[in-house]
Amino acid sequence: MARFRQVQEELAAKPRHWLVTGAAGFIGSHLVESLLALGQSVRGVDDFSTGHRENLHDVARRVGDDAFARFELLEGDVREPDVCAKACDGAPLVLHQAALGSVPRSVADPVTSFTANVTGFANLLEAARAAGCPRFVYASSSSVYGDHPGLPKVEAEVGEPLSPYAATKAIDEVWARVYFRSYQMPVVGMRYFNVFGPRQDPNGPYAAVIPRWIETVLRGEAPTIYGDGETSRDFCPVANVVQANLLAARAPDEALGQAFNVALGGRTNLAELFLRIRDGLAARGVDCVGMRAVHEDFRAGDVRHSLADLDAARERLGYAPEVDFAAGVDLTLDWYLERQDI
Repeated sequence: MARFRQVQEELAAKPRHWLVTGAAGFIGSHLVESLLALGQSVRGVDDFSTGHRENLHDVARRVGDDAFARFELLEGDVREPDVCAKACDGAPLVLHQAALGSVPRSVADPVTSFTANVTGFANLLEAARAAGCPRFVYASSSSVYGDHPGLPKVEAEVGEPLSPYAATKAIDEVWARVYFRSYQMPVVGMRYFNVFGPRQDPNGPYAAVIPRWIETVLRGEAPTIYGDGETSRDFCPVANVVQANLLAARAPDEALGQAFNVALGGRTNLAELFLRIRDGLAARGVDCVGMRAVHEDFRAGDVRHSLADLDAARERLGYAPEVDFAAGVDLTLDWYLERQDI
């Protein structure tokens, strides 16, 4: 926590120029908001295939017109080298979030996931190298642990990927390490574990579980749990992901060339998650007391359990999660209820 406060103070005292890809997405928009609130100048890139303009409008409402004037939007696709070259002009600090997420999406359409997550990654990494960007922080995923049975997940111990999505993130990590060794590229990877929070898209067949269930309960319908409900995840509020990215962008050189777990270091199973959402909404006046979830078969490619070891992130980045699971759920429920009133 002390290290994060120090980084915030340093940035506020000496603003920098940043690039956030996927800026209109869930995590990207939170990064943009936090950077603008710290007085930074931010260029955002998004093709709006999964991001939403309303997320940027929400950022503008929260930071104010003066701060939002320091935001520049470049609409484009990182699969296009020219877009990446324009994005990296001026050698900003790079926070690369643009990707096609979702294991089921990648199973249904593996080639599109590959081009978005691997080709786009390679294009941006090369553009950042050519421009001399001083730091390249990128989004990886806990899915790279694949079939490795050990818990908690330790960065050095990965298994075979269980989905095309997981494979794309594993390839990105290999490519980043090669650039670090071959070109001394200052790269740092973030292995996200089930991030959630305000602005996460609840709609569509590939929506993440927490926003999808919140919207389902708000409609008066019972959510679907795939499997027996004992599947568990290390759910991480998005504020902690923002912290990890800013720490990685300002981390000492010994952190370069590595990927770090970004999570809470705790587990919640799906049955517990449903009760937390249902009871939280009921306490806020939603008519869902006694609602029960519907169970269906397990889905292909899903990992049974995940739990992060945070020792490396603590020691090398100074990472210390600020928002716990319960507080994160409360903030998320409040935002979705507020969103209904807008």
